[in-house]
Amino acid sequence: MYHCIIFLADVIVDVEISPTNWLERLLILQGSHLQAQIKPYVVETANGPVEVADLFFEDGTATRRVPFAYFSFVD
Repeated sequence: MYHCIIFLADVIVDVEISPTNWLERLLILQGSHLQAQIKPYVVETANGPVEVADLFFEDGTATRRVPFAYFSFVD
């Protein structure tokens, strides 16, 4: 299921284009609306646990470990 999300800050992410291509760096600007499937989980950092998500976009690309603090659900 795809959700409409809005980014709350400018974020630089590594986007997976395909399994055979290298990652591409992408700047997502604050206020950008995107449709994405969300796969949430928690990672342990030096500052304690952080809620993150893998985002799978409609065009078949994906990015991993995006902190929930960087985006919010629109719907």
